[in-house]
Amino acid sequence: MNKKQIKGWLKHGDFILIDIILMQLAFIIAYWLHEEPGNPYDDERYAFQAVVIGLCQLVIILFSQNYKNILRRRWFDEMMAVCRYMGEIIIAALLFIFIIHRYESTSRLQFGFTSVLFIVFSYTCRCLRKVILFRTSASKAENRSIILITSYSLVHEALQGLTASDAYIDFKVNGVVLLDEPNENMEQEAIELEAQLDIPVLPLNDEAIFEMGHGWVDEVFILQPDDLPFPRQIMDDFMEMGITVNYSVPAINNDKWPVADMRKLGRFRVLTNSIKFISAGDMILKRLMDIAGGILGCLMTGIIFIFIAPIIYIKSPGPIFFKQERVGLNGKTFKMYKFRSMYMDAEERKAALMAQNKVEDGMMFKMDDDPRIIGSEKKDKKGRPVGIGNFIRRTSLDEFPQFINVLKGDMSLVGTRPPTLDEWQKYDMSHRVRMSIRPGITGMWQVSGRSSITDFNEVVRLDREYIENWKLSLDIKILLKTVVVVIMRSGAS
Repeated sequence: MNKKQIKGWLKHGDFILIDIILMQLAFIIAYWLHEEPGNPYDDERYAFQAVVIGLCQLVIILFSQNYKNILRRRWFDEMMAVCRYMGEIIIAALLFIFIIHRYESTSRLQFGFTSVLFIVFSYTCRCLRKVILFRTSASKAENRSIILITSYSLVHEALQGLTASDAYIDFKVNGVVLLDEPNENMEQEAIELEAQLDIPVLPLNDEAIFEMGHGWVDEVFILQPDDLPFPRQIMDDFMEMGITVNYSVPAINNDKWPVADMRKLGRFRVLTNSIKFISAGDMILKRLMDIAGGILGCLMTGIIFIFIAPIIYIKSPGPIFFKQERVGLNGKTFKMYKFRSMYMDAEERKAALMAQNKVEDGMMFKMDDDPRIIGSEKKDKKGRPVGIGNFIRRTSLDEFPQFINVLKGDMSLVGTRPPTLDEWQKYDMSHRVRMSIRPGITGMWQVSGRSSITDFNEVVRLDREYIENWKLSLDIKILLKTVVVVIMRSGAS
């Protein structure tokens, strides 16, 4: 029998409890510093602030990943994590106070002193707690005995990973069993390896099973070699003996497969790998932001419609909205909405214009002075097109109806731009990663140059960078940059 490992933020409950206590301690001392020694909770104004800070701290604990990998962080990284943690709490608290209109009765000085004191207290205690944990891990290692089972070629790699200096270790490797097929050199290799490691090394045979069945073994770790069959019988033997089995394969530890998660798929227990795992809390926050942005965007779309719809219809009679089938999340198609900025026969004329496409390999379509745009035949003194279609494209007004797609859940505010069906058919395997997330109105490459980027592989690189490094703050940063890009009309065509 084995104790199930605690997952998620509860795994570091000791650090969480310490931070909760330190937050209130910092609040009390901050009150003493700029008021007078006493109980701040007796003052209704300060008691309210204490409750708000405490509640916001719990929200940040639930929805952020501040405690993730806390035992692996270096000292500077820990300081940055504490500062970011405190910043998120204060922003959430100030936003809440502003929404309920209690900002006039709150002390900004109290917030400031509390923030500085908490950062000092939390950073110091986190570092001390980690020092204590790492120092005691050596003695705790004597309380759990692990036997490593793998091939001769993977022994050193396995031991290095098990005893990594940046890992919290509460076990000791007390033996190695080799899975290699018996040969004339195996016995000598086992003797030499035993001398190097100073722990018993045995070939897999009845003697090794007997030793593990009658010796001190809490758990075994099987690192499955790629070139050897799955050790089903060995695992059955260990389960029969009641020994806990940990199992891994080299592939899932490859940096190209960054994350693995154990889950159920029907009746099967499976290891799931993905380019990026997002917590349920983060997904909820992203969707809530999409809904809020979608509602606001739809209201703005209605206002814009009143002004530009008559002009579009006069210049090019036909539907005001343009609907086009696009490829979305994981290849699922949907209808994307835009204000129509092109003549009705634009799609038919596209094939004849492909030679002027600025994007290599035709993976996307962009061209200067596109004649399909409504009113593009009208030029200014410098020969630039100044039609209504050019105007709404330069100002990105044509994109506003996509807020309808955001509310429907087809798209997100921030993501990767959805390709057309013909573009999708040209994608190779490395391009498909773009659609592993929900497409967005804006994204990384749009705020990094938009029309100036003509290399589709650069677009894919930027989109992959966004997916691998996604966090809510990155979405907010991209949205703010998008506003600046649209106002400055930089990169649009």
